Amino acid sequence: MIDAVFDPYLVIAGACLVGLCVVAFALLKGWQGWLELKRSELDQLEQLGTGPREVEGNASIGAARIEMADLKERIKKLEAIANGVEL
Repeated sequence: MIDAVFDPYLVIAGACLVGLCVVAFALLKGWQGWLELKRSELDQLEQLGTGPREVEGNASIGAARIEMADLKERIKKLEAIANGVEL
């Protein structure tokens, strides 16, 4: 009966499982630390007033650029219509 408990395959499987749990726990702690670092960086930028600003409509800067490009395209189309050019 004792031989069944200390079977080499069971010992190896148990060691692998314990090792996998240790690695997963370490990676999880590292991920949480990285997220906390990024949060503190964003908080620091907001306190300095240089953080990511929002433009009207609560859109981020990237979304505002896309919106501006869309508006410029619409203006070009309207100008073409006003000049009598068919698209």
